[in-house]
Amino acid sequence: MKTRTASCPGCGGPVEFRASSSLVTICEFCNSAVARGDKRVEDHGKIADLVQTQSRLMLGMNGSYKDKRFDVVGRVQYQHAAGGVWNEWYLLFSGERWGWLAEAQGRYYLTFEERLKSTFKLPDFDSLELGKSFKIKESSVTVTEKGTATLGSAEGEIPWDVRPGAKHQYADLRGDAGTFATFEFGLEPHIFLGQSVEPDDLKLAGDAGMAPEETTPVSALKLSCPQCAGALTLYAPDDSLRVTCPSCSAMLDVSNGKLAYLQTLKIKKVHPVLPLGSQGKLQGNEYTVIGFMERFVLYNGTAFPWTEYLLYSKSSGFRWLVNSSDHWSFVEQIDFPSAWPPPNVVSYKSDSYRKYDGGTATVRYVLGEFSWRVEIGEESNTMDYIAPPHMLSFERTLTVNADKTDVSVGRQKKTSPSSAASEEINVSLATYISVDELEAAFGVSEIRRPWGVGPIQPSPNMEGWRIIYCNLGFVGLLALIHLAFSIFKLGKGADIGTMLLSMLLVSLMPLGLLFYKHNFEVKRWANSDFSPYAQGQE
Repeated sequence: MKTRTASCPGCGGPVEFRASSSLVTICEFCNSAVARGDKRVEDHGKIADLVQTQSRLMLGMNGSYKDKRFDVVGRVQYQHAAGGVWNEWYLLFSGERWGWLAEAQGRYYLTFEERLKSTFKLPDFDSLELGKSFKIKESSVTVTEKGTATLGSAEGEIPWDVRPGAKHQYADLRGDAGTFATFEFGLEPHIFLGQSVEPDDLKLAGDAGMAPEETTPVSALKLSCPQCAGALTLYAPDDSLRVTCPSCSAMLDVSNGKLAYLQTLKIKKVHPVLPLGSQGKLQGNEYTVIGFMERFVLYNGTAFPWTEYLLYSKSSGFRWLVNSSDHWSFVEQIDFPSAWPPPNVVSYKSDSYRKYDGGTATVRYVLGEFSWRVEIGEESNTMDYIAPPHMLSFERTLTVNADKTDVSVGRQKKTSPSSAASEEINVSLATYISVDELEAAFGVSEIRRPWGVGPIQPSPNMEGWRIIYCNLGFVGLLALIHLAFSIFKLGKGADIGTMLLSMLLVSLMPLGLLFYKHNFEVKRWANSDFSPYAQGQE
């Protein structure tokens, strides 16, 4: 590959263009965005320093995807409206074909630009709605997020005209089997199509960070609260954006491990069942509890609360433990295309999920650190679907720009979809875990056991047909015994009344168990407006 060299107009240092199709390269001496001009290179301004993340990629790595070799030659970091940062890596394949590898919270999406027929009409950004579906080539994809991000920093070579601080309008779409697409809105719209990938799919080489990670505890960063000088611990300093001081209840902004005071939360003290810093092993990964929040929904004027524990692992990123009425579940975000609102029944991995409830979830207590700019009073629309022992939770959020957050009252300003900087649908998969499993995972004891039936609590394992078969077997055995006594005139013969009573008693137990199992399901749906047992159907 022929390398083209020029002098940086900002500092005079050498800059290189390895690809003839790259438009900008970032000067490694002064961080200037150096662009190709008609006759000479141009200075588009200085780029901010990169935000340190837990990325396992780096410039200079190479790999292959579907037997096509590539080099990692560039990266742009975007700032989400909610405050998070994601990386977009640029992979240069043979023939100077560009791949766009988005990396966010441990997930990877590889896409390639598509040249579509003129008959394909892409709506403008403002009129695009969540849940709208499109047919791109042979793939059906649904809009799950649209927003406006800000270009934060960059390095290496970029195949488009980078401008420091530029606004970036986009829409992300998801389809079945990991299909992923992005609409880029600018002077000219662009469409990218691909799918979610794992690092192993890319066969990356050139960095020891791609080796399998050992399950070591998360290292902590010790800091002092700028408000009260109390001790603070950050378990994910590169990924966290908010932390609450346990001593003075100060809400602090986190930026690369630096703390800035925002406000003091006037809230009650809550003691988590799993203290911050607790470490446990779930589904084969070591996790550390780094955050705790309480949320609630209002129904007919009554608040129904639950608590959520944010878990962090270096190898697998963020997960949740949710406690509702002493029933626990392990939660992870998944890629799932969905309209809003979803239908009453949805399918996921061959299971059918029925709508259970929905409402507006509100944050009323936070403790510890979080990977977004969480606020007291933050709201999102939620809908839950169950297929015990699993639940699919759909959450629709609207986010204003981070600099428009009203921290004086501790909540985001009310906004509408037309004025939101980000609008997205997130889908999470919850799996029920028993208190015994939780205690074993975190090495704790005396966690309160639940009363009543939980929405995704597994049904009693009675295997109804086997009970019926066993019952028929016992009845048949009694009939044979009666017949034997009658034929062989044993003793005084068999009493028909005693035999019938015995058959009745044998039948009562399995019938009682089947009734109990049915009643268990009725109680599961007791708090749902969508119960299949409502209005006398039970």
